[in-house]
Amino acid sequence: MDFKYRWKNGAPPSRDQAARNRHLLDESQFENEQDRSLAEEMARKHLNVPLTTSDEDRSVLPQAAPPEE
Repeated sequence: MDFKYRWKNGAPPSRDQAARNRHLLDESQFENEQDRSLAEEMARKHLNVPLTTSDEDRSVLPQAAPPEE
């Protein structure tokens, strides 16, 4: 099956590379960020790698309370 968008490095990344990289597609082919995020989601589904989530940058561990002054 062929994918209709251009990959970032000219070829589909391996599943390991795709899981580690935030952007898989060449950004010059998109006019806005919404189109790019939809295409990135489709690319991840195409490669069977986990989709990105809106809170993936946040730590899953609880944060310590700031020290009292």
